[in-house]
Parts: sequence; C-alpha cells; structure tokens
Amino acid sequence: MKTSFELNAEFREKHGKGASRRLRHEGKVPAIIYGGHLEARPVTLSHQKLLIMLDNERFYSTIISLKIGDQTQAAILKDVQRHPYKNAVLHIDFQRVEENEKIRINIPLHFKGEAIAPGVKSQGGIVSHLRTEVEVSCLPRDLPEFIEVDISGLSLNESIHLSQLKVPSTVQLLDLIKGDASVVAIHSPRAEEPEAVAAEATPAEGAAAAPAAAAAGGDAAKKAEPAKKDEAKKAEPAKKDAKK
Repeated sequence: MKTSFELNAEFREKHGKGASRRLRHEGKVPAIIYGGHLEARPVTLSHQKLLIMLDNERFYSTIISLKIGDQTQAAILKDVQRHPYKNAVLHIDFQRVEENEKIRINIPLHFKGEAIAPGVKSQGGIVSHLRTEVEVSCLPRDLPEFIEVDISGLSLNESIHLSQLKVPSTVQLLDLIKGDASVVAIHSPRAEEPEAVAAEATPAEGAAAAPAAAAAGGDAAKKAEPAKKDEAKKAEPAKKDAKK
C-alpha cells in the first residue's frame, strides 16, 4: 500500500481536558486512531511537524503512515479541530486503513484551461468554482491524489457537472448519489443594478440641492429687506402725529 506521509506518534494513557491541556503546553497534539475492526486508541503527535504537513493539500487526501513505537499503521485523516484564532491544532482524528477494505475520503479538484476557455478569453466571462473537492469510495490502492477538471472548452453560461468528471472505473463518486450538481461554471460579470445606482445618486443629488436651496433663501431675504425699510419709513410720520 502506497503512503505519502509519515508521522511519528505515541500511545497516551491519560485522558480528559486537563491531560490534553498539558500535552498542548508540551508542544504535542492529542489525537485518536480508530477503525479497522480494532478499538480506538488515543495517541499524541508533534504539533510543529503536524502544522507543516497540514499546509500540504495532499495530506488531507492520501494515505498516511503512522509510526507508533515499533508498529506502523496506515491511516487517513478524518477530522481536524483548530483553535478559533491561533495557528494551533487542538485535536485530530485518524481512521485505520485496511488494504482490502474500501475507504471514503474527500479528493481535491484541480482545474485547468481557465485562461483559454472561450467563455473567458473571448466572451468576457468569469469562472465560478462551485466545488473544490468531492467524496469518493475506493480501495486504498486505487485512491487518486486529485481529479482533474478541464474547462478549456467551456463557453459563457456553460458548466460542468459531477457526471462529467473523469473518474477511474475503480473509484465511486459518492456525491453523485445526492444529485448531478454543477462543479464549475462560466457566467457573465454582474452588471450594476439600476436601483443601486439610483440609491447611490440620491445623496449626491440631495447634497447638490442643499446649497441651491440655501442660495434661493438668501436671495429672497435680500429682496425682502428693501420692502421692510419702505414700510418702516411710511410708519414714522404716523408715529410723530400720534405723539402730537
């Protein structure tokens, strides 16, 4: 059975949150390995080495060789629990792999031909990756590292579905059971909606209207001043007569 990565691990006897916390302070990651008709066993791994391997896409979709003491166990990664904001792994799960038993695992999709696709090159479209991986079932020896998706012949408003993926006959595409969903598509760039344009223009129009209204109010006030002065002059003789 071909393995792509090798990790050293140690069995651990102490369990619980307190024991796991102490392991993390020591630069180790609590983990568990299960499956293969054997009981689950807690193990520990080097946190630093694990982080390096987790940066490699292939680590998630290939068979890993776990060296535990004088034993070697083939396994696949099933789950990773990460810290909410630190670059740290809190816990990791592995599933044992048996040579003659099928495994279920997510395989990455590798897209090619995007730059030369007619929908992009001559029709101005944009590529949308609707899926980046698919779940498959197969024997360990038949496990592909990735599935290639060629979109070099895709035109505008066209897509590639799960049923169109080129998968080896020994590999079952489990996602296809749920439906023939789209994997990738080329669509037109979204034009700016008229309502949005109008909404954006309204504040500017209001801002432009405010100075005009202020100017109009000022002119009206200036025009009203002479009239007020004339009325005041006419009223002065009447006031003098009233005093006499």
